[in-house]
Amino acid sequence: MNKIKITTKYTKRCIAFFLLALLTTHSAYAATYIYVSKLITSTNSRVTEDKTVIVEGNKIVEIQDGIRKGNEADTFIDLSDYTLMPGLMDMHVHLTFQHEGTAGYLKRFTNNEADYAIQAVNYAKKTLLAGFTTVRNLGDSYNETVALRNAITRGVVDGPRIYTSAKSIATTGGHADPTNGMHKHLMGAPTPQDGVINGVAEAREAVRQRYKDGADLIKITATGGVLSVAKSGQNPQFMTDELEAVVQTAKDYGMTVAVHAHGKEGMKRAILAGVDSIEHGTYMDQEIIKLMRKHDVYYVPTILAGNFVAEKAKIDGYFPDIVRPKAATIGPLIQQTFARAHEDGVLIAFGTDSGVSAHGDNGQEFALMVEAGMSEMDAILSATINAAKLLKVQDTLGTIEEGKFADLVAVKGDPTNDITLLQNIDFIMKDGKVYKQQ
Repeated sequence: MNKIKITTKYTKRCIAFFLLALLTTHSAYAATYIYVSKLITSTNSRVTEDKTVIVEGNKIVEIQDGIRKGNEADTFIDLSDYTLMPGLMDMHVHLTFQHEGTAGYLKRFTNNEADYAIQAVNYAKKTLLAGFTTVRNLGDSYNETVALRNAITRGVVDGPRIYTSAKSIATTGGHADPTNGMHKHLMGAPTPQDGVINGVAEAREAVRQRYKDGADLIKITATGGVLSVAKSGQNPQFMTDELEAVVQTAKDYGMTVAVHAHGKEGMKRAILAGVDSIEHGTYMDQEIIKLMRKHDVYYVPTILAGNFVAEKAKIDGYFPDIVRPKAATIGPLIQQTFARAHEDGVLIAFGTDSGVSAHGDNGQEFALMVEAGMSEMDAILSATINAAKLLKVQDTLGTIEEGKFADLVAVKGDPTNDITLLQNIDFIMKDGKVYKQQ
């Protein structure tokens, strides 16, 4: 008799635990149903209509026709009259600063790592609220964006998914040499740890240091640049063997290589060395275009930054005297370069160089791309699936498909008819969490 009572009590407890587990499981899998009038999945160039995207946790689990609301435990978001797209991706940002003209150049003598890190938290949130749920940060000063990426991943602060190169790699006196323009007693002799190399061995050391520091990819400055305190904005600044050493070492560590380049010769050397993307690409000609197509190298144009520096160059005193002529000459050319590259079929991924222009204004780049001859849909694809392919994360990001991360944005109206709508995103979801809903 006692044995039967024990068994009955045990059975009742099992049933209770089972029911509790069932209720808990149901709660954990409560879904979000997002109904939209128009849907751009970025799996193709079509706009479909009257769809419901179902999200569970941080993943897209299903796309259904018509309005679906789920049950009482689920959340329903009605985006009638809206177009839903994958979260936008900017492949060239600098979250740790925002250009302030001549006065800003003095901050490298007054700002500490903490100052840049706190600024970056602010700029990261602005970027996310502009609809950019993923960014590639191509250069900081003290690995601040490694810490920022980790804090965002842990949910400590709000911001986009960050893929960071940490400190860019330059040669002595090159575009990303942090001591350019300093008094000789302050210049010192920066090392590969500081992101300055000379020769093959130091090139390899610098890549390995970035890996050790927690970077996701490598960024090098293969030519001169506009905003550095140095004379040339386009001369080649890496030798071929140095470039090959960077690329080979990066590949050993599973890292891609992004290349700042304005001048032709620097681009040519970098492409032949096997890099993944060319940033800016101002003096790209037909030979470079053919090489980029042959080697499947992406072009990240940053038209917005070019236009910004060209306009600021007109203002007396805004730039140091050594910078102003470079900004006036190089800035206005980037949109023309983009138009030729797009027409000739170069792979294009969206990028703004925000930090030169203001953070949060990233969406203005779309209108500049369309103005230069790209279709509205292709501009959207450049900031979704193309960007994901450049990052090599197309299995998880860049499209709206079952199993992908729930990074979603929406605007009222149809951006394929009016691309300027993307300058004011109405709905933002990243990793299944809603950050903005009007």
